[in-house]
Amino acid sequence: MERYAVVAHHYWGTPGGGQLVCAAAAKALEEAGYRPALAGTFKFDPRRYVEWYGIDISRYPVETLPIAPRAFGLWSRLYVWLPAKKAVKKYKPELLFIDEVTYKPLARGRRFRLVEYIHFPFEVVVDPRYRGTGLAYGEDPYIMERYGRFPMSLYWRAFVWGLKRYARENPFHYADAVLVNSRWTAQVAKMVYGQEPQVLNPPLPPNVEVVEKPRPFEEREPTVVMLGRFSQEKRYHWVVTEVAPRLLKEVPGAKIIIFGGAATPTLQAYRDRVRKMAEEAGLKTAETLDAHAHIYLIANAPRRVINDAMDKARAFLHATINEHWGIAVAEAMARGLTPVVHKSGGAWTDLVMEGRYGLGYTTAEEAVEALAKLLTQKANYAPQERARELVFQNFASALRKYI
Repeated sequence: MERYAVVAHHYWGTPGGGQLVCAAAAKALEEAGYRPALAGTFKFDPRRYVEWYGIDISRYPVETLPIAPRAFGLWSRLYVWLPAKKAVKKYKPELLFIDEVTYKPLARGRRFRLVEYIHFPFEVVVDPRYRGTGLAYGEDPYIMERYGRFPMSLYWRAFVWGLKRYARENPFHYADAVLVNSRWTAQVAKMVYGQEPQVLNPPLPPNVEVVEKPRPFEEREPTVVMLGRFSQEKRYHWVVTEVAPRLLKEVPGAKIIIFGGAATPTLQAYRDRVRKMAEEAGLKTAETLDAHAHIYLIANAPRRVINDAMDKARAFLHATINEHWGIAVAEAMARGLTPVVHKSGGAWTDLVMEGRYGLGYTTAEEAVEALAKLLTQKANYAPQERARELVFQNFASALRKYI
């Protein structure tokens, strides 16, 4: 008789940090002797996960709802318990792994072990008690970009109202194991719930190679690489107005290459805004790498192009403040590229390890100083050593302790 484990995520249809963790969890559970079953609100193509992450989840049964993709996408978080309930009823699992808070209806009278994975405590975003932390609604740039203006602000309010009905309260009162992605997130969770969860860092995607012998400093160029979707919270606008002009004075001939996803009108509009701001700051921009420029804004680049640029560059810059984890930082470290990150969030505490595997900053001046150092002087941070600790097998072994 097969032992089932249900893995529930609100939307499996696009690549992201949550999708990586849940796919990796399903694979790890299979290796631990379970038969994974996936639950999500919208239909999706599981075959894409081999391309995205090198994880094959196409063999696993899937339970979804008959709802069109992208219809009320945020609200899909409210109803992830419905397909999860279908999967629980159908497969009678021994375990449920879920990375959403809206599983309260599932918890009543359950007969399975429940593991909750927290990317970031949602209560900080929706509870007025946490205003002033820099993390709450009205303070988080990602949320404000999407939901800060009418009519989307009404959409957000309706979502928050729905949370009160379906969201669990303190996860330590509901789940058998509570996991988080970083030590920083663990401290935020402790502030909210009064207890500190266990840290399980997300894995590197199995299709991301950890380079054994990175290209030496002398064979690299005075180039900075950035990676992440063209979105407000990535702070590319800050980079081109506050960092780049100063860096070019310190290191003439330096270049900044920004690789970002721009698959939606909102993302495309932000990229256009960044380009305009860079040009107003007196910087030459380009959208292809074969042009001569100070700032390169490369949309939707294939992995081989990104890897090639990382292998030739001398520094990786991550501008997001309070980054919960930072998979882009981890991928750069796997290429042997030394990161410069803001001294906040999981990227600082768990990836750079507070200065052990890279550099940190709090101001534009400090960011420029760190980048100039890496562009002009050989450094010995060995970031690939930290990346090697994040391979899938280490993630799978750690997860088994909690199931």
